[in-house]
Amino acid sequence: MRDLAIPEIFGSLVFNEEVMHTRLPKQVHAALRECIENDKPLSFEIAQSVASAMKTWAVEKGATHFTHWFQPMTGITAEKHDSFIKPIGEGKIIMHFSGKELIRSEPDASAFPSGGLRATFEARGYTAWDPTSYAFIKDKTLCIPSIFCSYGGQVLDKKTPLLRSLQAVNKQSLRILNLLGNPTGATHVYAEVGGEQEYFLIDRDLYNQREDLCLTGRTLFGARPPKGQEMENHYFGNIKPRVKAFMEDLDIELWKLGVYAKTEHNEVAPAQHELAPIYSDSNTAVDHNQLTMEIMRNVAIKHNLACLLHEKPFAGINGSGKHNNWSLKTNTGINLFKPGKTPAENLQFLLFLAAVIKGTDEYQDLLRASCASPSNDHRLGGNEAPPAIVSLYLGDELGSVVEALEHDEHVEPIERAVMKSGVKVIPRFNKDTSDRNRTAPFAFTGNKFEFRMVGSSASLSTPNVVLNTILAEELCQFADELEGASDFDVAAHALIARVLKNHGKIIFNGNNYSPAWIKEAERRGLLNLKTCIDALPAYIAEKNVELFRKHKIFNGEELAARYEISLENYCKVLQIEALTMIDMVKKSIYPSVCEYMGTVADTICSKRAVAANFACEMEVSLLTKLSDYSDNLFKACVKLEKDLKRAADITDLVECAHFYRDAITKDMEETRHFADELELITAKNYWPFPTYTDLTNSVV
Repeated sequence: MRDLAIPEIFGSLVFNEEVMHTRLPKQVHAALRECIENDKPLSFEIAQSVASAMKTWAVEKGATHFTHWFQPMTGITAEKHDSFIKPIGEGKIIMHFSGKELIRSEPDASAFPSGGLRATFEARGYTAWDPTSYAFIKDKTLCIPSIFCSYGGQVLDKKTPLLRSLQAVNKQSLRILNLLGNPTGATHVYAEVGGEQEYFLIDRDLYNQREDLCLTGRTLFGARPPKGQEMENHYFGNIKPRVKAFMEDLDIELWKLGVYAKTEHNEVAPAQHELAPIYSDSNTAVDHNQLTMEIMRNVAIKHNLACLLHEKPFAGINGSGKHNNWSLKTNTGINLFKPGKTPAENLQFLLFLAAVIKGTDEYQDLLRASCASPSNDHRLGGNEAPPAIVSLYLGDELGSVVEALEHDEHVEPIERAVMKSGVKVIPRFNKDTSDRNRTAPFAFTGNKFEFRMVGSSASLSTPNVVLNTILAEELCQFADELEGASDFDVAAHALIARVLKNHGKIIFNGNNYSPAWIKEAERRGLLNLKTCIDALPAYIAEKNVELFRKHKIFNGEELAARYEISLENYCKVLQIEALTMIDMVKKSIYPSVCEYMGTVADTICSKRAVAANFACEMEVSLLTKLSDYSDNLFKACVKLEKDLKRAADITDLVECAHFYRDAITKDMEETRHFADELELITAKNYWPFPTYTDLTNSVV
């Protein structure tokens, strides 16, 4: 947990360390800190005291209700509100909040996605307070970050596995540090995360005129505009006043909730922007990113804007991702991914780096699956986002270190060159030893790794569960081998050299967008899981089930449930999109185009009534195209409807998901093609909804 505190001028609404220090009795505060820092269970007596102080503080801040704020497998958050009032006699109430109410609640576990873990008649589930994440007040409600599990103890949420993975990586990291002598006396290792959030802002009035945006979050139709991002003048460009006002309000609302938003700027695509927070422990970071997405949408409404978090709301221009910056840090302040001035001699760093390299290679499938979704399928592999092939970028300095260690060669340290601008008045500064590679899916960026495959609408939990668990496994294997070594240094260097030789194929420092990389990756034996459906079976692969079982993150039943939920979600998303397409074609595009064809036909008749020899070549050509495209749109739409009915009759979930991928998506592409062609030749005042030009230039 972070000790940063937002100045009171912003009206902090977080029950953070500063508040606990002043509100809790000293022994209670000390016991709570002991519980948090050493993974110890919390006694009921301590919880009772915390609940009393929390309620008093919340009521003073204007709260009237409380809720267990949790993260079910819908990918968003959930909450059930209860008021603080308690009857104490006829016509009398008090404001009351007990330790029992703080510790747990009982939402309906069968109403959330469970992948078969809960039947309708097995409704009981539990939410339980997570003391490692600060409570906060939102909409006059005290929100208590919580885990969510079934009556039988099965994991039904995204927070529980994250907390388990943090325990695992802490345990195995300490084993390695202790073998190295643990010079700083670290007793805990934390995974830290900074999640950069990309998003689009468009005018809400125009958003409301697009059924596809309202129902699916993306445009299912839309011809390429005359001007997209070709001029590259939006990235880091001047922020428009309306957007700036939104960003200012967003910052304040996030700061009140302890979300330390720091960096904001225009992104590459028109109407696209980005927000980056200050680094924090990964549990807090995941909670805060969920809050960020919710607050973004709410603040946008106040400015009559719509915030789009879909990975690809517009075809033909960049989509949005979420860069997951990940590192390890001890409670004594040491970043375990910091190479130092001589990384080739930094054995601690090299062991942790080797573990990341080995884990990335051995669990490519899991890393890809952790970012798999039907919406991210539109983004991964485009020339704006990493490809679906997982690889690791290290840069020039570490690349040379790895190569030398693999071949047992001496490593010459790379001196940091001075940046020369050629302008005398500009202050001199040292360049970094390596460039950045924005095409890399997983890149080392100085003292952390940036996982760039995560989709903009996704929870950060799953990617970090996978990263933490993979690293825990590799460190566990290293510790098992090195704990019995007679000469630790010799054994450690031999292990590192072996790992680099066997798993160096996962390292690629070139252009991941290049078609040549696809062939090279295939030659190396790397996976290319192009779609969500290709990637999801990784959850039930035997080696991965064993990985999660070994480190007590998931059991086989829970992994099978997640696989099933993901397949169901894929089918449901595509079904909704397909039905929305059909609805828009039938109720909007057909009538509008028919009306326009009538106008063109009337024009031909009117001109020939004046003079029979008028050729009307333009009108006839236009009417012919309109008629041809309309007929083809009709045929494509009919086929899409028929295939949707076929999909509804498929009872096997895996078969159904494959049918949606192989048939429905192609039908949708065909339908869109003809609709977009019609948009290009239909008069603007006849086209039934705002175009890409309207939408991406709507905020001025």
